[in-house]
Amino acid sequence: MEALPQLRLALAGALLVAAGTVAVLAPGAHAASTGAGAGYWHTSGSTILDADNTPVRIAGINWYGFETPDAVAHGLWSADYKTVVDDIKSLGYNTIRIPFSNQMVESPTVPANIGHYANGGPINTDLTGLNSLQILDKIIDRAGADGLKVILDDHRSEAGNSAEQNGLWYTSSYTDQDWLNDWNTIAKRYAGNSTVIGFDLRNEPHTPTGVAYAQGATWGSGDPATDWRLAAERAGNAVIADDPGALVFVEGISNYPSATASGGYDDDWWGGNLDGVAQYPVTLDSPNHVVYSAHDYGPQEFQQTWFNSGTTAASLDAVWDAHWGYIAKQNIAPVWVGEFGTGNTAASVSDPTAGSQGQWFSSLLSYIGGNHLSWTYWALNGEDAYGLLDNQYDLTPALAAKQAALAAIEFPLPGAGGGSTSTPTPTGTSTPTPTPTPTVTPTPTPTATATPSGACAISYTLQSEWPGGFSGVVDVKNTGTAAVNGWTVRFGFGGDQSITNSYNATLTQSGSGVTAVNAAYNGAIAPGADVSFGFQGTWQSSDAAPTGFTLNGTRCSG
Repeated sequence: MEALPQLRLALAGALLVAAGTVAVLAPGAHAASTGAGAGYWHTSGSTILDADNTPVRIAGINWYGFETPDAVAHGLWSADYKTVVDDIKSLGYNTIRIPFSNQMVESPTVPANIGHYANGGPINTDLTGLNSLQILDKIIDRAGADGLKVILDDHRSEAGNSAEQNGLWYTSSYTDQDWLNDWNTIAKRYAGNSTVIGFDLRNEPHTPTGVAYAQGATWGSGDPATDWRLAAERAGNAVIADDPGALVFVEGISNYPSATASGGYDDDWWGGNLDGVAQYPVTLDSPNHVVYSAHDYGPQEFQQTWFNSGTTAASLDAVWDAHWGYIAKQNIAPVWVGEFGTGNTAASVSDPTAGSQGQWFSSLLSYIGGNHLSWTYWALNGEDAYGLLDNQYDLTPALAAKQAALAAIEFPLPGAGGGSTSTPTPTGTSTPTPTPTPTVTPTPTPTATATPSGACAISYTLQSEWPGGFSGVVDVKNTGTAAVNGWTVRFGFGGDQSITNSYNATLTQSGSGVTAVNAAYNGAIAPGADVSFGFQGTWQSSDAAPTGFTLNGTRCSG
């Protein structure tokens, strides 16, 4: 995120999370299943697939600081890094986007802004004397142990705040070749570690205010000094050569030539304009690695002309579609909304006023959820105006309503994991990413059949919990010898929970009792196979786990 953005573009719509409403948010081809997230990830059309060719989505959060003069993730002055990573997991996020600077890579220092005693006890004891890269290793190790994924983001050249001032991926002090060399360093360091699923090649390429388009970041111009698409191809090929399993994340620019736009250019947020992909896609030597990334913010960040009394969901959706949503809708490649954020007031999360921050935020969540896009919220950091946590970096979100809204589009990764990075993996031969199998078109819902007694096992996982809210996942396994064709799961909450949203099943609730019916794409459960569904909700006095699970009327083991 930049402090003073030049041009930003946003949309508006309706809030996903509404009390008492149960909505199916994830369709079949993008549904979570037990084991989702394993190993390295690759792409097929607009879908991201894990190592088992299970469709997955990035649903994560940004944790910044390594790119600043502190040269370390923020918040470690008052919190243990392991606790922060654990809390990210507890709150339901599956990925951490971690920004860094080229200066940090080339000249790692021992950060001074790390605390070693807080809340009555020692913290960060195993970070003493480590430099920035070694601390990054530790955070990645912990993320992998928690089943999280990591995306490393080259945020800027020299240590500092915001995007690079010149809008390019290099400066006079850190050249284009330095940038490529630093990516080689990072990619080799984490080669073979599937916790690090990929690399965001540069944060927010753009054309600075008062600078001609040809002098800022361009797309498809053919000028090697400014054509971001050509630079992304060079760096993308370099990191894939070093780490063959990694994804390559390519952000947009800020404006793009247009014969119809006012002034001759379609304008967008820094890093948000991907118009050029239609004519000039990023093509790597190895296919199935590219994910395009857009950044988007609301009027709280900058009051753009499109935030006005005439703003409608339809008009804003059309703008998003035009600049980056079309990439996913046309099955060109996956789209990842790498940054978006809002403040910590109720109006910042949901507001019916046209052109307001709350309208923008709820609209964006609706767009992301409805189009099955990947995302990482900006930011975890408690010192940030959009921070999810407070400045103590404890588990309780600064605003429960914001966490609840984000939880509605989270995506669990029960099968994620990766190797250790305590010792950098040496370079060498690696197995290329396997060619993905085509996504299967969902079939109509089968007719429910009885489940043999004792032929099922159902478990519940409290994915995340915060004051007044929670998200959970139910796993249903067929332990019998006959296939289940259509399923209905019933259970009872142990507290005063109320479901607000769900995915992978249609849920209804009466008192404490809940009924879940399979979606059109997951009604069949083969012997030994399982399916999962999830939901978010609220609670007041108790969030006790549900009990009494049955499958098609048969009591199941835990």
